[in-house]
Amino acid sequence: MASPDSGTPDTGEDVLALAFAPVHKRYFGIAIGVVWGGALWLGTLAYLFRGPPEGEGLWLLAQYFAGYTVSVPGAFVGLAWGFVAGFVAGWFFAFCRNLVVATSIFLIRAKAELTQTRDFLDHI
Repeated sequence: MASPDSGTPDTGEDVLALAFAPVHKRYFGIAIGVVWGGALWLGTLAYLFRGPPEGEGLWLLAQYFAGYTVSVPGAFVGLAWGFVAGFVAGWFFAFCRNLVVATSIFLIRAKAELTQTRDFLDHI
């Protein structure tokens, strides 16, 4: 038996409940948004301070993110746009994952209930 402070589940049912628990859409979106925004911010600053490597067109992001430029102020605009795009992508991913898991659990339970009651009329 695990101690209460260890944070590990005690039984197989606890492990399954944890594995199939829904993902919180808002928090997952925030996490992905912070990562995407930070990556775009750091990528822009690295591009500016190290110099442009051959074949890299970071300026093309201005086609997708209004106000973005390959500059220090543009890095902060990219941070904001990266957060917004990452939040939307993360929220949508969590929504789809929760929908698929909930649908799968529903179908598995329905099939199990039908299997249990298959021979119901034989007992009447």
